[in-house]
Amino acid sequence: MGVDITVLITDWSWLGEVPPRERLSRLENAWDADETGLWDHDAPNVDGDWKWPQGPNSGRFAVYEFLHTLGSYKPHFWATHRWDHVRDHADPLLRAGLDGFLLGLVWDGVDGESRRTDLDFFADDPGGTYGLMVARSPRSVRELVATWEGVRPRLEGLREAFDEHAAVPDGWIADFDEFARLLAEWGHVLTEAAGRGWGVVGLRA
Repeated sequence: MGVDITVLITDWSWLGEVPPRERLSRLENAWDADETGLWDHDAPNVDGDWKWPQGPNSGRFAVYEFLHTLGSYKPHFWATHRWDHVRDHADPLLRAGLDGFLLGLVWDGVDGESRRTDLDFFADDPGGTYGLMVARSPRSVRELVATWEGVRPRLEGLREAFDEHAAVPDGWIADFDEFARLLAEWGHVLTEAAGRGWGVVGLRA
């Protein structure tokens, strides 16, 4: 059994209305509530798209469904694994940009220096159920968007090195196109959040 991740964008000011130890619970409870309609089996469930909740918190968060991942964390993990294999062969500017981008979201880094969570905002939440995998404040979201915008035009230049050093016959993130698509989806999530002045949260589901 693998780990699943649910990625949400959310209104940081709404979470800030409660003490730090209650903020993760507030988001989890809103996401998990029956009245959101997120669990309605008759509702369309489109991969690669947003799910906007109904009910009293409809304007406070949204869930992004990554394309072809089935909600699993494995594609995100394997994307970083492929990066480990190709990064030494990347253009230095691209390497620096992708290091920063992936460190802020899903990568543990060369020395395990991951910066995926802004823990000060959430503190220790004893009521948390799902667990926090990613937590980026609106400020850090804007910084990551700027990093992504610097990386995006150079990304195609990684294709040849990826094919040589990181591609595999099958499995998650088997080729450059899958790698680039997953990064682009993260860029899409961050850009939507930044446009609203919101943060990004990844819950272990």
